Amino acid sequence: MVRRTRFDDSDCPVARSVDAIGDWWSLLIVRDAFDGSRRFGEFQRSLGVAKNILAARLRALVDGGVLDVVPASDGSAYNEYVLTPKGRDLFNVIVALRQWGEAHFFTSGEPHSELVERGTGRPLRPLEVRSADGRPIGPDDTVVHKIDRSLPA
Repeated sequence: MVRRTRFDDSDCPVARSVDAIGDWWSLLIVRDAFDGSRRFGEFQRSLGVAKNILAARLRALVDGGVLDVVPASDGSAYNEYVLTPKGRDLFNVIVALRQWGEAHFFTSGEPHSELVERGTGRPLRPLEVRSADGRPIGPDDTVVHKIDRSLPA
């Protein structure tokens, strides 16, 4: 079996994030948790993923602090998975992926699921990255300051 490269000690926040949530099953589990799935069977039915893969991904998300395991809300003997504050902070990531997918992977007029505001039923505005003073900015307006490991600490 090929060993996966780890990025949990990388200087790059993107690499560390991908290390924690880097496979599609994990992101789809988080998406389903935002959509209200809480039990193993609900995730399994929604995703159609093999039970062993789902169990491994759920365990990794719990170990990574993205999900918590709690007693079932209906008082039954089952457990449920709920998003932690760290997991809820992935909301913008899920919305950004959804909006990117809507813009690039559906033809005009092609039906697809839609995220709407609960209170109004209206679609969300596209996410924007803004500067500290509120101006919209894009990739040409930013630069990454990388750590120079050649300098003594």
